[in-house]
Amino acid sequence: MLNNQGRSTQPAEAHGAARETFTGNRALDIEESLIFDQNRFDTTGVDVDEPAPFSDRLGGMSRASELELPGLSEPEMVRHYVRLSRKNYSIDTGMFPLGSCTMKHNPRLNEKMARLPGFGDVHPLQPQSTVQGALMLMQELSRWLIELTNMSAVALSPKAGAHGELAGMMAIKAAIASRGEDQTRKTVLVPDSAHGTNPATAALIGFDVQSVPAGEDGLVHPAAVKEKLGPHVAAIMLTNPNTCGLFEREIVEIAAAVHEAGGYFYCDGANFNAIVGIARPGDLGVDAMHINLHKTFSTPHGGGGPGSGPVVLSERLAAFAPLPFLAKDGEGLKLVEERDGNQAFGRMTAFQGQMGMYVRALSYILSHGSDGLRQASQDAVLNANYVRACLSDIFSQPFGDRACMHEVLFDETWLKGTHVSTLDFAKALIDEGFHPMTVYFPLVVKGAMLIEPTESESRASLDLFVMAMRDLAFRALRGDEERFAKAPRFSPRARLDETRAARNPVLKWKKREAWAEAAE
Repeated sequence: MLNNQGRSTQPAEAHGAARETFTGNRALDIEESLIFDQNRFDTTGVDVDEPAPFSDRLGGMSRASELELPGLSEPEMVRHYVRLSRKNYSIDTGMFPLGSCTMKHNPRLNEKMARLPGFGDVHPLQPQSTVQGALMLMQELSRWLIELTNMSAVALSPKAGAHGELAGMMAIKAAIASRGEDQTRKTVLVPDSAHGTNPATAALIGFDVQSVPAGEDGLVHPAAVKEKLGPHVAAIMLTNPNTCGLFEREIVEIAAAVHEAGGYFYCDGANFNAIVGIARPGDLGVDAMHINLHKTFSTPHGGGGPGSGPVVLSERLAAFAPLPFLAKDGEGLKLVEERDGNQAFGRMTAFQGQMGMYVRALSYILSHGSDGLRQASQDAVLNANYVRACLSDIFSQPFGDRACMHEVLFDETWLKGTHVSTLDFAKALIDEGFHPMTVYFPLVVKGAMLIEPTESESRASLDLFVMAMRDLAFRALRGDEERFAKAPRFSPRARLDETRAARNPVLKWKKREAWAEAAE
């Protein structure tokens, strides 16, 4: 282990301090500069022949100035990105306790399957007769998603959870329009504790958003919803389990009230990972729900290409699913590109570009089976409650010390009088080798710390995380403010001034002045 005590957390030239080494490197800890700072612009790392004389067809829009790309060789390019990767934290590096994000392990079996010929090299413009295997896989994934949710239809095409959420809400809007009520049903109800995409999605497609307060127990109660209902309400958007880590116990009554008022029930599927194989949204009265394949079925989260956020629809909305959809075509399958009538709202995307995500998700599902998927959900809930039980004697819980679902929520009450904030605590956790938990969300809880260990973590890894949390807590309560005020101390960069960075972003690279040689 390298001893990082006393080291600078910023490049020496950034704050005028003397460099500890000529290069700025510290053994294996290499100070990696921007790629634009690494080489000349008048050369290239690749041998390119001079082009033959030609006439461009850009209509006078061709570039007049130099492109100004750095001329790195292949080894220099590889080293740059390898060094950057070592500065990044990932699920392969350590535990990722981000609440409401479900950063679970991506089994390598899934990666192997996604690279099989016919899946890894399929092209969206191939004739459908040549991709029947891929279509069969999509059909099988659809069958599992419909079975696990007890819904009637699924659209695979959305590229992410928020995209699937948009598809579900557009299906609801199309259904309302088919009833001739699009000019009257203009309101969508959204609980105060909802994910930020919920009100944003509703507003994006022209709905007015009205909030629904949560009770003192962190749950949405039927009475609060019924007060808001009327012929103007198109839908409610509710997450279950909710963002406070609690199961909405009265969801069936809420759904019944919304349906009786003529509205639809949209469920945010971000937390489906907690109830797969245990509770089916269709049984709870849900009409539409997106499924984050990266959260629930272990496809990569947020990197490496397109994501996937299928949306499942109830019988009431099945006819309003977006195009294309799978259908039998003689002995094979086809993607239906057109539909009779004007019920559907059209396409969400041009192609099924996230084929690799379908393969990974189905690999995860088939390798687990129905009993394994249920156990994964149970383990996710068990792990969260283990963390809760290990920390509840120190950390304060906004809704009382009671069992949670797949994530546990703490607030900042226990920090009162310490001069240590939630942000300070999270930054100090970086020095312990952990990615911080989600902080300041959900917004209904002051100084929130939302922790989701997922089912991937062993008891040993949970114990290490818990002990690190407890040690930091004792330091805060003892008044060791210095430990938190300067955190993180051991990361490649010091704590950012996030407010300043947001208000004054540096959007253009500028050449740095050359370092002066030290005097002899």
